[in-house]
Amino acid sequence: MRPPRAITLLLAASLLVAGTLAFAQGRFGRRAIYQNDPPATELVVARWHFGTNGDIGHMGWSHNYPSSDENFNGFIQSATRIDVELASYRIVELGSDEVFEYPFAYVSEPGEMDLTEQEVRNLREFVDRGGFILVDDFDGDWQFEQFRSQVERAFPEKYFGPLPLDHGSYRINFDLPDLERMSPYVPGGEITYYGLFDDRGFLAIAAGHNNDLANFWDWYDEAYSPLEPAADAFRLGVNFMIWAMTH
Repeated sequence: MRPPRAITLLLAASLLVAGTLAFAQGRFGRRAIYQNDPPATELVVARWHFGTNGDIGHMGWSHNYPSSDENFNGFIQSATRIDVELASYRIVELGSDEVFEYPFAYVSEPGEMDLTEQEVRNLREFVDRGGFILVDDFDGDWQFEQFRSQVERAFPEKYFGPLPLDHGSYRINFDLPDLERMSPYVPGGEITYYGLFDDRGFLAIAAGHNNDLANFWDWYDEAYSPLEPAADAFRLGVNFMIWAMTH
């Protein structure tokens, strides 16, 4: 007996959805994460997809994607003269040659970062070529130590330590004398940014321990999200962006 047409259509739709999700899972993990095709703007922010140990479910790299990416670009567009659009972002595999096409990279949840040997080499070369990495959304001792272990694999000879608040990146466009307005709204303790400098002495990695810029960027327009810390999160992101583009 042939099943009723409605059931047949429902089964077909279910298979189509399952196939789409399976494709997405095969590329980026256990939930559907869709690649973006950015416009040819002056700035395209690369969100890195990197090897993980699974301590945050292998999906931390994609947290707040894509709404935080779009909102951050929207703030850059309104606050600067940088040529950027809301869609000026792209997922980039750290282990691929494409990583060198986008000089500003965003990394989420490095607390579960576990890089392949090729990713370690690309991380090193990306910095050596003058790239800049903004690292976000990791808190507590164990996440910090895991991330630091991966940085040390790529840069065993370099110092990776606190970035003092008198560094010019904190005030190149917006003057942020401290990070106190964000601190009450993030877990893990006092917000501390760690920096790594390239061979020319330029800041190449800015890593915000106990901070989560993307949460602020993502939810700033929600009623439960306080505006002042979100404003500082946008300002800090723009400061690092402009520092990266001018140094």
